[in-house]
Amino acid sequence: MSAETFEATYLVETPLPLETVAEIMAGEQSCGTFARVEGETDALRERARAIVVSVADIGEVAHPSAPSAWLRRRGETRASRRGRVVIRFPVANVGANLSTLAATVSGNLFDLGETTGLRLEDVRVPAAYRRRFPMPRHGVVGTRRLTGVANGAMIGSIIKPNVGLSAAETGELAARLCAAGLDFIKDDEISADPDHAPLAERIPAVMRAVRAHEDRTGKSVMVAFNITDETDAMRRHADLIAREGGTCAMVSLNWCGFSAVETLRRHTDLVLHGHRNGYGAFSRHKALGIGFRAYQTLWRLAGVDHMHVHGLSGKFAQEDDEVIDSARACLTPLAGDDDRVLPAFSSGQWAGTVAPTYAAAGTSDLLFMAGGGIMAHPGGPAEGVASIRAAWAAAENGIDLCEAARTDRVLTQALDFFGAR
Repeated sequence: MSAETFEATYLVETPLPLETVAEIMAGEQSCGTFARVEGETDALRERARAIVVSVADIGEVAHPSAPSAWLRRRGETRASRRGRVVIRFPVANVGANLSTLAATVSGNLFDLGETTGLRLEDVRVPAAYRRRFPMPRHGVVGTRRLTGVANGAMIGSIIKPNVGLSAAETGELAARLCAAGLDFIKDDEISADPDHAPLAERIPAVMRAVRAHEDRTGKSVMVAFNITDETDAMRRHADLIAREGGTCAMVSLNWCGFSAVETLRRHTDLVLHGHRNGYGAFSRHKALGIGFRAYQTLWRLAGVDHMHVHGLSGKFAQEDDEVIDSARACLTPLAGDDDRVLPAFSSGQWAGTVAPTYAAAGTSDLLFMAGGGIMAHPGGPAEGVASIRAAWAAAENGIDLCEAARTDRVLTQALDFFGAR
């Protein structure tokens, strides 16, 4: 890969020769179509056609992952095989256009009749091309600075109940969560600007609690307000957060889209907390859709600072290996510069998931969020936070959790309550 090209890696499933399908993919996503057309000269193809870098046969599959009317019409009866295909694209075909970059590395490929499965697994860009897109304004280092957490994991929670609280009730809950010792609080993804707690009222109510807590303790708690909406509304909400002294806005990435997030990034210096809700629709089938390494690359080019990765042994479908690989991808620079983004662990997390998270991630450069794991602790939210902090201290010092719990009441309560569920 040179400074003038970028690469994408695919898992491809087809009954046809893998090399043939790889060439079709390269042509379809650059200067070609199903037949060579007038104007598609050798000179044009030389500068604009994508190139197949490699094809690796993985083996036959028992059943095709998806139907293809195109194959059926041709009476194709051979068994499908899977392969890993790497394709190199000219930067000049795309320019600094994130939506078109996404369309180029995926787009119509998912509909190709020659395939019974196709998954975009990775996207790699050269340093010069990466710098044509926004860098994270804050990322890992900036989030540590804003929360005052120089070392260790940042501990967060989510406003629960997800919806239904008034603006005043949300402010009261935020005050309790600040007092409990959190570093980070976020809205749920389904609570943005509801009639019963509009952001115009909720942001000031919550920030009054945050400022009061900071006045008392010197601790600044970061709150990720869910401003998911159309672009103009998101900019207004971001401005209100900044006026109230807030530092973070949360966006449901998949439902706002690249253009809205890029516009928001240009508009505000707030930390952008990227929530990936709906990502399972792209990723859950192992032979279809978009893998997280490719997904996070595209969203990092939009300039987000945080990315959700789910959590170990959580309530969602992802295997633990996938969660950890996602976190490591977020913490790996894309192309040389420190453009790392903070991986946000969540979903069914509590003190008991801390040790495996630390062992697998090998770092505390992460945001560890627990909703029920904090709010449902038998001693209340403050002891829920304390149990997670105690678990992190034990993990970082190589102390077994059960051993640590012998002398820590809040850890014992957490193990007894959550461990039995």
